[in-house]
Amino acid sequence: MDTTNPNWFLKARLKTRQLLLLIALDDYRNIHRAADELHMTQPAASKQIKDLEEMLDVKLFERLPRGMEPTIYGETMIRHARMALTSLALAHDDIVTLKAGLTGQVEVGVIMTPAMALLPRAIARVKESAPLLRIGVQLETSNLLLDKLQHGMLDFMIGRIFDTGDTSGLIYEELTEEPACAVVRPGHPLLERKDLELADIAPLPWIVPPHGSVLRYRFDMMFRRAGLEPPANVVDTTALLMITALLQQTDSLHVMPIEVAQYYASLNVMRILPIELPCKMDAFGIIRHQDHLLSPGADLLLRAVRAAAKEMY
Repeated sequence: MDTTNPNWFLKARLKTRQLLLLIALDDYRNIHRAADELHMTQPAASKQIKDLEEMLDVKLFERLPRGMEPTIYGETMIRHARMALTSLALAHDDIVTLKAGLTGQVEVGVIMTPAMALLPRAIARVKESAPLLRIGVQLETSNLLLDKLQHGMLDFMIGRIFDTGDTSGLIYEELTEEPACAVVRPGHPLLERKDLELADIAPLPWIVPPHGSVLRYRFDMMFRRAGLEPPANVVDTTALLMITALLQQTDSLHVMPIEVAQYYASLNVMRILPIELPCKMDAFGIIRHQDHLLSPGADLLLRAVRAAAKEMY
């Protein structure tokens, strides 16, 4: 049997009953109990396992005096048998969900910038056609979201993928880069300046992300590359309530992704300073599991995110 063919199981006429038998043998490690579980005779069960071994040209189980033990080949087939049957069960659930009008739960993770405009636009679009679909949104840093994605707590996420850590089995679809800008309170005297340079804003008070964050590193390096010392009069925080309060009550500057700043500027909470900062974050995108089959609701939201990103970016 040529098992290098991805559709070998079609030629071999692999039966669902054989998959169920593999799982039963893994559970009971006894051919008699496995056969009873599936309402088969012991000879019929033995023949099905023998046929499967001949198809694959490997031994799937070691026959022991008191039962059966899966070989490394058997363990592999058992794992994939469980995955295949679980997927078929989920297919039934998805059909029921679609017939009921697309209900269910979707869990998506997102970093700050796409949480301001991209994801809300996609959710609004989904809710027009699937109002009963429950959508859970978790706003965290990319590292925390990646951990949740790896542990199956998210259907997909919108964030950054890093070289550090295990990212095997993940699919990354880049959406856009994330430039940063400087913001101040409405009415700030610097808003009238048209010729601002980095040397003008380096000695001023700043509200910045704490050390260890990617944006703080890029912010400090921006000044160093220009031959300047990074601002020393700083408040370290990422709490937006604190940031907006400090901006309102002081003449401090704050660095943030431009898309986030544009949102708050539209609410008249802050203004973008008229200077182009040579500072930007790494690109972000859609990240999902390669082998994870999305539910209809999650797939609908994912397609809405792609469509919204195409319009915006």
